[in-house]
Amino acid sequence: MKKSRILSLALAGVMSFSLLAGCGGNNEGGSANTPAGNTPSGNTETTPVATEGTIQIGGIGPLTGSAAVYGLATKQGAEIAIAEINALGGLQFSLNSQDDEGDIEKALNAYNKLKDDGAQIIYGCTTTNPCVAVASETNSDRYFQLTPSASSTDVTDGRDNVFQVCFTDPNQGITAANYIKDNNLGSKIAVIYNNGDAYSTGIYNAFQATAKEVGLEIVTVQTFPDDTNTDFNVQLSAAKDAGADLVFMPIYYTPASLILNQAKSMGYEPTFFGCDGMDGILTMPGFDTSLAEGLMLMTPFNAWGEDERTVKFVEEYQAAYGEVPNQFAADGYDCMYAIYEACTAAGITADMSAQDICEALIAQFTADGFSVDGLTGTGMTWSANGEVSKAPVVVKVEGGVYVTQ
Repeated sequence: MKKSRILSLALAGVMSFSLLAGCGGNNEGGSANTPAGNTPSGNTETTPVATEGTIQIGGIGPLTGSAAVYGLATKQGAEIAIAEINALGGLQFSLNSQDDEGDIEKALNAYNKLKDDGAQIIYGCTTTNPCVAVASETNSDRYFQLTPSASSTDVTDGRDNVFQVCFTDPNQGITAANYIKDNNLGSKIAVIYNNGDAYSTGIYNAFQATAKEVGLEIVTVQTFPDDTNTDFNVQLSAAKDAGADLVFMPIYYTPASLILNQAKSMGYEPTFFGCDGMDGILTMPGFDTSLAEGLMLMTPFNAWGEDERTVKFVEEYQAAYGEVPNQFAADGYDCMYAIYEACTAAGITADMSAQDICEALIAQFTADGFSVDGLTGTGMTWSANGEVSKAPVVVKVEGGVYVTQ
């Protein structure tokens, strides 16, 4: 533990110096590995240093806008990993992060800019719809692409060059239904999901099918059209009137925080069960964490875990960005180490073309015996369809922290 704290302080010092040196009047300057501000008001793009012998990684995600909390987390987690990797002295990486605001057209523009800037590997996108659009382009252009958090199977479908570090939506829905059934968490289940969102809908569809197979009774299914929705009294009243003692919510934490608050106001106290998109609710600005007491969710990462690697990452992240990392940050961190280990094993060098790197990484990620130990999974492996294999963790909020179940 003492060694971890020394390394953390050293990294924080390097990052702090880089941040001071890289700040300017625009978003053009600074090191590619310099942590930007952890709010949308900080620098939102980083341009790679033209360093000979450095593999150029191009990142795409929402660094501003309503989904910026996710894009910034994946970017910042990746920056922590790259700082560690470069300190090892072998392969060197730089990260050029471009803001897509969660928008398809802007994501495509970001991808074209990254190509012009000389990117050799594409990291992202953070959200599903932009990632599907960019994946079509990277597949045609033969760029290797690894996404930390775009979880729809549409991202990788028919594309041998696109891989995921996050769980797929169907995997989460199936696992949730089985876990609820196996642990007798509820006899009558209500579902509240965003029917305008591919992530939420994909998980719900798999959950509903598996619930039917295993004999879970779903008493009501309620939807809402967008994550900007603020009134959930109709959905909650339907669940309460149906006698639901568990509410399954495959949604992001912003609407989840409102649902928990409104449920308390109406005196409705079922078990609430969510998925990885709900991770981060405890560090949401202005949120009363007592409202989440008893909340259960599936996540590949527990920031309150006590293993040495998790403790070290959390210390480094807090030192650099002033907040507790969520699952998205941990996925970003694991992406960089997966790329690093695959590049090392495949003998990739910085003078190789993006196309040659792509073919080498495809072969390495799908090779027998290749696995990666990360923050979000031990012994992670990938199938030919780009899906990662790792076990989800179910946590329960107790006393304002995650407790692994």
